[in-house]
Amino acid sequence: MTQNFTVLIEQGEDGAYIATIPALKNCYTQADTIPVLLEKIREVVLLCLEAESDIPPPSKFVGVQQMEIAYG
Repeated sequence: MTQNFTVLIEQGEDGAYIATIPALKNCYTQADTIPVLLEKIREVVLLCLEAESDIPPPSKFVGVQQMEIAYG
Protein backbone atom coordinates (compact mmCIF):
# COMPACT_ATOMS: atom_id res chain seq x y z
CA MET A 1 0.00 0.00 0.00
CA THR A 2 1.19 3.54 -0.74
CA GLN A 3 0.14 6.78 0.92
CA ASN A 4 1.45 10.34 0.64
CA PHE A 5 2.21 12.34 3.76
CA THR A 6 2.91 16.02 4.19
CA VAL A 7 6.27 16.62 5.89
CA LEU A 8 6.79 19.92 7.68
CA ILE A 9 10.45 20.90 7.98
CA GLU A 10 11.66 23.64 10.31
CA GLN A 11 15.10 24.71 11.46
CA GLY A 12 15.72 25.09 15.18
CA GLU A 13 17.77 27.79 16.84
CA ASP A 14 20.68 25.35 17.09
CA GLY A 15 20.64 24.83 13.31
CA ALA A 16 19.21 21.31 13.39
CA TYR A 17 16.35 20.48 11.00
CA ILE A 18 13.12 19.11 12.47
CA ALA A 19 10.61 17.10 10.41
CA THR A 20 7.04 16.47 11.51
CA ILE A 21 4.22 14.49 9.89
CA PRO A 22 1.04 16.25 11.10
CA ALA A 23 -1.24 13.37 10.05
CA LEU A 24 0.49 10.90 12.39
CA LYS A 25 0.59 11.28 16.15
CA ASN A 26 4.08 11.76 17.62
CA CYS A 27 5.75 11.40 14.23
CA TYR A 28 8.81 13.63 14.18
CA THR A 29 12.61 13.53 14.09
CA GLN A 30 15.60 15.82 13.67
CA ALA A 31 18.97 15.83 11.90
CA ASP A 32 21.82 18.16 10.96
CA THR A 33 21.18 17.96 7.19
CA ILE A 34 18.08 17.72 4.99
CA PRO A 35 19.14 14.47 3.24
CA VAL A 36 19.68 12.73 6.60
CA LEU A 37 16.44 14.22 7.91
CA LEU A 38 14.46 12.76 5.00
CA GLU A 39 15.96 9.31 5.54
CA LYS A 40 15.15 9.47 9.26
CA ILE A 41 11.57 10.72 8.81
CA ARG A 42 10.88 7.89 6.34
CA GLU A 43 11.96 5.38 9.02
CA VAL A 44 9.88 7.16 11.68
CA VAL A 45 6.79 7.14 9.44
CA LEU A 46 7.08 3.37 9.03
CA LEU A 47 7.37 2.95 12.81
CA CYS A 48 4.37 5.23 13.39
CA LEU A 49 2.29 3.33 10.85
CA GLU A 50 3.12 0.05 12.60
CA ALA A 51 2.14 1.52 15.98
CA GLU A 52 -1.07 3.26 14.93
CA SER A 53 -4.21 1.20 14.66
CA ASP A 54 -6.29 4.03 13.18
CA ILE A 55 -4.43 5.45 10.19
CA PRO A 56 -6.08 8.64 8.96
CA PRO A 57 -7.35 8.84 5.39
CA PRO A 58 -5.19 10.84 3.01
CA SER A 59 -5.86 14.55 2.89
CA LYS A 60 -5.20 16.99 0.07
CA PHE A 61 -2.26 19.28 0.78
CA VAL A 62 -3.16 22.89 0.04
CA GLY A 63 -0.11 24.86 1.13
CA VAL A 64 1.86 26.46 3.92
CA GLN A 65 1.88 30.14 4.67
CA GLN A 66 4.40 31.91 6.86
CA MET A 67 3.40 35.22 8.40
CA GLU A 68 5.16 37.78 10.52
CA ILE A 69 3.17 39.24 13.40
CA ALA A 70 4.38 42.09 15.60
CA TYR A 71 3.32 41.88 19.22
CA GLY A 72 4.27 43.09 22.66
